[in-house]
Amino acid sequence: MYFVDNFGIKRTTQLLPKIFIFGKVFLVLQKNSDMTLIKSISGIRGTIGGKPGEGLSPLDVVKFTSAFGAFIQNNFPGEKVKMVIGRDARISGEMVNRLVVSSLNALGIDVVDLGLSTTPTVEIMVCKLKAKGGIILTASHNPAQWNALKLLNHKGEFINAEEGNQVLQMAEDENFSYSDVYELGSYSQNTTHIQDHIQAVLALKDVDVELIRKANFRIALDCVNSTGGIALPPLLKALGVETVYELYCEPTGHFPHNPEPLPKNLTEIAELVLEKKADLAFVVDPDVDRLAIVCEDGSMFGEEYTLVAVADYILSRKKGSTVSNLSSSRALRDLTQNAGEKYFASAVGEVNVVDMMKQKKAVIGGEGNGGIIFPELHYGRDALVGIALFLTHLAQRKLKCSELRDSYPAYAISKNKIELSPDLDVDNILKNLEIKYKETPHSTIDGLKLDFPDGWVHLRKSNTEPIIRIYSEAQNAARAEELAVLIMDDIKSL
Repeated sequence: MYFVDNFGIKRTTQLLPKIFIFGKVFLVLQKNSDMTLIKSISGIRGTIGGKPGEGLSPLDVVKFTSAFGAFIQNNFPGEKVKMVIGRDARISGEMVNRLVVSSLNALGIDVVDLGLSTTPTVEIMVCKLKAKGGIILTASHNPAQWNALKLLNHKGEFINAEEGNQVLQMAEDENFSYSDVYELGSYSQNTTHIQDHIQAVLALKDVDVELIRKANFRIALDCVNSTGGIALPPLLKALGVETVYELYCEPTGHFPHNPEPLPKNLTEIAELVLEKKADLAFVVDPDVDRLAIVCEDGSMFGEEYTLVAVADYILSRKKGSTVSNLSSSRALRDLTQNAGEKYFASAVGEVNVVDMMKQKKAVIGGEGNGGIIFPELHYGRDALVGIALFLTHLAQRKLKCSELRDSYPAYAISKNKIELSPDLDVDNILKNLEIKYKETPHSTIDGLKLDFPDGWVHLRKSNTEPIIRIYSEAQNAARAEELAVLIMDDIKSL
């Protein structure tokens, strides 16, 4: 058994983890050889292939889609239901798409198929088309062998924990019934969705197209051969950016590198920035809800600081609170408090961030993985609006990208993970760690977060991968890594 640290180094450990049910998330993990299937409140995610129940097989896709379709129908009794679907470019997408469309049609549901799209675009189109729900076919940052169904309500937002558990139970019980031949649902396609999304971004009063145009930015892109390639070039053109260097912008689904936009995966785009003397580069994950930035000197702006920079701009224009999750940098808290506003931290997960943003009337929020949520557009992580707001901010400040990064509080995050197998009592380990550090300020809202005077460590089980995430932050990388190793040593001793 090993864990992979934030530098991509495999480190051995004697841990043999166990799957568990924790907090509000009901999670079932089944693993056989290389096949994995994860069922959670936010949807179903797994590797393609294998027997039913071992990986994301066609039978699993049909059963889970049928349960969700029936759940939506139950929420709108007596009404004809319309749902929106869209997918990223991964290889299995077209196959999964056909299964989902047929399953919904068989329930009597009308389907509007966006085809190749982005997660935030599907979210926006659910509302624009007045649909009762939506399904996004994407495994986000997971490698090509994975796919998933992400589930949206009629507001274009991810369903909550209670609703997710209802869908899981309906799937388990096969509590759904298909329509007769005269009541089958219809199928249609929408080809304007990307342009509709771009126009919605341009219409925001906080996006200054003329200011961006005058800045004459030279921008590089890495869209990992997924749907960012059909969304970001036209967005930049609409924003007045005339010089764009495209890397991996063909939506073939053949990811040229690990699709998670972490520094170790972004060496090629950093080299392109230097070669072309670009002002910056934007990098997105396969479904375009996470945004990473590379500075003009090839250095990483840092996923954590994407939200910090955009929040800086928004807080300069309006009053209000900010929200990020427990695994996000303290930099947003510092920035918000320096602006005289209040910062709040939610449990990890977009639905949890959105819930708290609504409660606290936040003007900006998101997650430290490069996820920007700007409620004036919609309540979902959105790389397109992140790009437009960031470029407006950068043009307004008249700084180099690296200079803007240096203007923010200096923190370094260490991101580690432990792969799961069936023999570790994770609940017990977290409980024992809580007892050991009972004198240290801590939170059990989502796993266990320990707040030390000079940094923090957050341990939690991923909802999207069979791993335990161990994030730590301090004012320099060495101390952040030291805190992570301290906790991992504690785990070994248990």
